[in-house]
Amino acid sequence: MYAVIETGGKQYRVEPGDVLDVERLELAEKSSELRFDRVLMVKDDKNVQLGTPLVEGASVTATLVGEIRAPKILVFKFKRRKGYRNLNGHRQDLMRVRIDKIEAQSASRS
Repeated sequence: MYAVIETGGKQYRVEPGDVLDVERLELAEKSSELRFDRVLMVKDDKNVQLGTPLVEGASVTATLVGEIRAPKILVFKFKRRKGYRNLNGHRQDLMRVRIDKIEAQSASRS
């Protein structure tokens, strides 16, 4: 069973047991359990449920493993022959999460 979720403006294909790095979320309370409700697709052994745009009643539960920072990205700007050079760096804050469970209501085919 796997699902496609959306978080931080990106889409991820997840299965139970996967560990992935997502954009840092502002949590109301510091809990170790996260719930992703923006589920775009769920596939189990027999059925595929596609959302329009979201699958109704589907959610993905994950556990917070830790907060990390992505590798540094260098941004270099210059204008030729003008003596203008500017070097900046950026490191994105990320959260490492482990996918525990995918919940979806079974679709009734008639």
